[in-house]
Order: sequence, then C-alpha cells, then structure tokens
Amino acid sequence: MTPPETPAPTLQRLPSHIPGLDLILGGGFFRSGVYIVHGLPGCGKTILANQLCFGTVAGGGRAVYVTLLAESHARMLQHLRPMSFFDESAIPERLSYISAFADLEASGLKGLMGVLRREMQQRKASVLILDGLVAASETAESNSELKKFIHEIQTNAIFNDCTVLLLTSGSPNRVSAEHTMVDGLLEIDDRLYDVRAERSLQVLKFRGGKTLRGKHSFQITDDGLNLFPRIEALFNQPPQAAPKADSLSSGIASFDQLLGDAGLPANSATVVVGSTGTGKTSIGLHFLSKSSAAEPGLYFGFFESPDRVRASAQAFGLDFAALEKQGVLHIVWHSQSEHLLDELAHRLLETIDAKGIKRLVIDGLAGFFEAAAYSERLGRFFACLTNELRRREVTALMTLETRDAISSTVPMPYGVSGLVDNLIFLRFVEDHGDLKRLISVIKLRNSHFDPGVHAFSIGAGGVIVNSRYTAGGDVIPSAAATARTQAPAAEPRVQD
Repeated sequence: MTPPETPAPTLQRLPSHIPGLDLILGGGFFRSGVYIVHGLPGCGKTILANQLCFGTVAGGGRAVYVTLLAESHARMLQHLRPMSFFDESAIPERLSYISAFADLEASGLKGLMGVLRREMQQRKASVLILDGLVAASETAESNSELKKFIHEIQTNAIFNDCTVLLLTSGSPNRVSAEHTMVDGLLEIDDRLYDVRAERSLQVLKFRGGKTLRGKHSFQITDDGLNLFPRIEALFNQPPQAAPKADSLSSGIASFDQLLGDAGLPANSATVVVGSTGTGKTSIGLHFLSKSSAAEPGLYFGFFESPDRVRASAQAFGLDFAALEKQGVLHIVWHSQSEHLLDELAHRLLETIDAKGIKRLVIDGLAGFFEAAAYSERLGRFFACLTNELRRREVTALMTLETRDAISSTVPMPYGVSGLVDNLIFLRFVEDHGDLKRLISVIKLRNSHFDPGVHAFSIGAGGVIVNSRYTAGGDVIPSAAATARTQAPAAEPRVQD
C-alpha cells in the first residue's frame, strides 16, 4: 500500500509595506525569494526598496541595504529623511547600509558574495537589498558565472530565511541570465503622455503566486510609493443578477413622478446628461438631500469646491452643513490638477467602504475622462467600477456635461454606455425668444417611467418638474430665434 503523500508546506509571505503592492503580488513577496526590480534612474526603485526595509524593521525584522556603484549613503539618507516611513532610530542596529563596491572590485563576484552571506548571517536579516546589480553583471566573465552568483544568493536566502531584492537599471527588453534564475521580476516605468508623466509598475515574473497582470500606476509622495491596482484587473467578479426592487427618492417629488412615482432603482447607476447650466448638479444635490443614517450620502466632485456645493444647496433650502454635522453626508473634492484614473477610483471606493455610503453623486465624469492616459480603457474601467458600486449596494447618480447648449441628441462618450442603468437627458430649447429647460427620462432599467419631454424650472424652491412640454405640436422646436409677443413674468432663478 502506497503511503499518502505529505502535502508541501505553504510558502509564507513577506509584506511589502507599500500600499497597493501586496494586492498586485497576491499577498506580498514570498519569504526567502530573490527578486529583481529594474527601471531607469529616477523611476522609484530606491524608494521602493527603502520603504520595504523600514516597514520590515518597524514590524520587528532586520534589513541590510548593500550598495555598489550608487549614490553615497549620506546623500541617500538625506533624501529619505522627509519620507514619513523614515526612522532614524532604526539605523544601524536594525537597518544597516553597507557599500560592497570595494569587495566587488578587488575580488569580483566571489568577494561580493562573501559580503552578502556575512550580512545575512551576522545581522539575521529578514530583507537584503543589493542596489546596483548591473555593476555586478558587468563584472561577470560569462553568463554561466553570473548564473552561479544568482544561484548562491538564492541558496543563502533560503538558508537564512532572507528575502532579497536586486535593483538594476539594466534593460528589461532582452532576456538576461539573471532573469531566468530569480523568483520574480518587477519592472518600474516612468512614461510621458504628451505633457504629463505617469509612473507604473508591472510584474513580469512571479514564481509560486498569481499576480495582477499589466501595468499599475503609482505616485511618489512624502509617504513613499502608493500603488493603485488597475480596477479592471482587481475587480473581475460577475455582476449581481439584478438591482434590488426598492427605489430611492430623487429628492424631487415631481421628478419621482416621472420615475414611476418611486424614484431611482436601488443599487443602480444613473447618468444625467446635459450642457452647462441645465441643472445636472442641482438634481444631484436634491438626491443627496435625502441622505440619512440608513442611507449615508457622498458628493464626489471635481469642479465645485465644498463651500460652493454647500452654498448651492443652501440656495434651494437644503441644509448640507447640518447633514454633514450629523455624519450622514460627506463631500470629497478634487482640484483640477493631474490625477491617476485608478487613484480616483480607489479613493472613491475606500470612502464608500469607510463611511458606509448608499447614496453617491459623482459630479463631473469628465474628471475621470481627463485622468485617463489610455482612453481605450474607459469602457472596461467604468463597467468594473459601477459593478463594484452595485456590489456595495450603492445607488449612484453621475453627471456628464455635453458641449452643445441646445440639442435634441443624447451624446454618449466612449465608455459611458458600459455603466448606464438609467439615463436622464437635460437640455435647453428656444421658445419664442426664451430659453427653457427640458428633462427626459431616456432609460430606466427594470422600471416603468414617463417617456415624455417635460419642462422644469430651477428657483428658490429648488427643482420643479412641470407638465409635458409641447410647442405647436413639436416637442423639439427649432433653435432659430422667433419673436415673442408678450414678456413672461419674471421667475426667480438660481445658477446651477
């Protein structure tokens, strides 16, 4: 009788202490693994390695940072001191910086290996960084010698339970001897898109684990590296079968009547399309005015500062300040500076999870469009993002601005069609010398709605949807100017 096989022990992970990286790696680096991190100078390799070292020693481990032909340790530490992860007290007892270039120059790879072996053993290092693998590679007399050097590093890493990162600026486009030997290969890139630059990280090889493939953007701040895994790669579960049968009031009673007297379907995504001034934001503010302890709300915007949002709501008699004080409404604003597409999505989802958000207004989808380095991503990106909103039982209302102030068409930029459950169209029409606002429900998933075109007004009392609009039997009148016979009564207006 054949004895049962003993299952192989599970490989343990070493946390990277770099936000987002462990998600990409499927849980962190494997302990005792040897990994190459390559990229051009200035892309972030040194910060990544030091962030790993300081995070490791903060968790009770020890680390050694070995340099060859690199910047001096004094200059390196000078650049690292402003970083929030830097801890002067960890040096040199728990984190040591050593130069091994003299050993490499005097005794070649054998001398360098002696330094690495000694530091692993004597300092009981959990992590060892070798900064300057390209210098070691140039010292090797053959590919075979370089392979033996990498093999010795792997043997000592396993024996001493030490995870090793080899930093290099060598080209990743050719297969090198060291690439075939190591457990993992990470590429850091800093690419220019027209006038803006974007850093990214890609895992090209990772033995023993499943990683998120493709490039993932990251930022370098005073906190170090912060990676934002691509939404399409991170969230790939199938959507829910259907939204809930419940509905949420839009905050506008006359608008709810167009929506089957119920409001917006729960867990759905609604896009309100219209040109500037048509009332998109106003509808969003009314929707958030119904925020409560059971349905906390979030305003996620780009173009209106929090104070202006509060002032606009106040003009309608909506007390956002009181809702914020109760903790049932939150306002998150992003300036119109450079953002990463996935950064915005992660911040949105993190806020939703932290605050238990159920009502969401994204005021200005253009903020996401402008952050996209690859516009081809938008369709998949928004499909995955809205699917995650549904999974979190969030009812979302998003605004999208069109260019044409007076139009009878519904323009939908590429990618938006993947997120639409419900579509509301706002527009201006010219009627006997006056501009009037019109609202139409184009689509309301799994619900009955009024398909007519209705006029609506925005005044001190907020948004009011009026009766069905007709003009001489033509619901879409000509944009040509016509004379008016009598001036209409003045109506108080609030700028949207």
